[in-house]
Amino acid sequence: MSKARLVITAVVVEGRSPVEVARSYGVARSWVYELVSRYRAEGDTAFEPRSRRPKRSPRALPEATIDLIVGWRKHLEGEGLDAGPDTIRWHLRQHDGLEVSRASIARYLTRRGLVSAQPAKRPKASYVRFAAELPNECWQADFTHYRLANGSDAEILCFVDDHSRYAISLTAHQPVTGPTVVDVFRRAVARHGPPASTLTDNGMVFTTRLSGGRGRNGFESELARLGVNQKNSAPGHPTTCGKVERLHQTLKRWLAARPDQPATTAELQALLDHFVEHYNQHRPHRSLPSQATPAVAYRARPKATPTSHEPDTHCRVRHDRVDDSGSVTLRHNGRLHHIGIGRTHARTPIILLVADLDIRVIHATTGELLRHLTLDTTRDYQATGRPPGPPPRKPQQPDTQ
Repeated sequence: MSKARLVITAVVVEGRSPVEVARSYGVARSWVYELVSRYRAEGDTAFEPRSRRPKRSPRALPEATIDLIVGWRKHLEGEGLDAGPDTIRWHLRQHDGLEVSRASIARYLTRRGLVSAQPAKRPKASYVRFAAELPNECWQADFTHYRLANGSDAEILCFVDDHSRYAISLTAHQPVTGPTVVDVFRRAVARHGPPASTLTDNGMVFTTRLSGGRGRNGFESELARLGVNQKNSAPGHPTTCGKVERLHQTLKRWLAARPDQPATTAELQALLDHFVEHYNQHRPHRSLPSQATPAVAYRARPKATPTSHEPDTHCRVRHDRVDDSGSVTLRHNGRLHHIGIGRTHARTPIILLVADLDIRVIHATTGELLRHLTLDTTRDYQATGRPPGPPPRKPQQPDTQ
């Protein structure tokens, strides 16, 4: 039995005086009078515990501010943008001149039923986080797929600055190819300067390091020419390129919120240009100090540049066999070239010694130099320079005996 029930019973049923009951139970007389008065007015509900919450809270947010919080939440979600407490706080400060704590925003969003429970996720502390110290110190790159309104598939190639999360370039293609990556990268370098390094996965448009001795592709050759350090993630570890992967997530959510789905790559590119402008200039990034925009962070520090380097000669050795037509193939900068050796050497085992454009073809058994040439990158077939047909016979010497 609760003490409130004992006190009320002693006064109302037993007829004892409130002063005596207060002294017996060691409580204040005012509380005894309050309980008895409450019992006579409310009946048995007087026995239930009462909330100690104050009737008013001087520090509570005004209704107008709460309406602004809810309004920003609905507006940002409708645009397919991040609508968390940190982002809403930034918009309140930038656009409404209000300073509201993150906790208060989260509390009022929860009270209005605008927060959905999320499944348990891997704790952030378990990830090894890294970020470049300077703009252009590292560019992350990758491409993602997007289905157009006409049912065809497009691919979006993204370059993002590791330090500032600045979207360097977002371009639409059908599909992304090796020459596409080189062309987009060159245009990005012309606009923003070359990065000190790049970080990508192991897609064939970025690297041939896992393809078994196919030589450099165009992107690798361009990086070597500029002295840019190329880094690749380990297979099966997409979190290594987490910044560009997160950009893909933000972009796709934004595209899904558009009222009209693009039907062509030109329409998709127009949307991408609009997204880049908003993402870089008008959207706070939660991972940046003080929730700065990527553009502010990208311009706040001096840009890193490629380190000085000696001329980079790409040397490789390849064992092969001359094909039935008398030629051997060699890939340079992602382009396949055919080198003529001669039909007389068909099926001959050879060793290719390649130093950039300088190529030597050596007989694998005898060590004979079969051909030495400088690769003409504008031609697919490197002719032998000899007329077609069997090699000419040497004239016989007359018999003097």
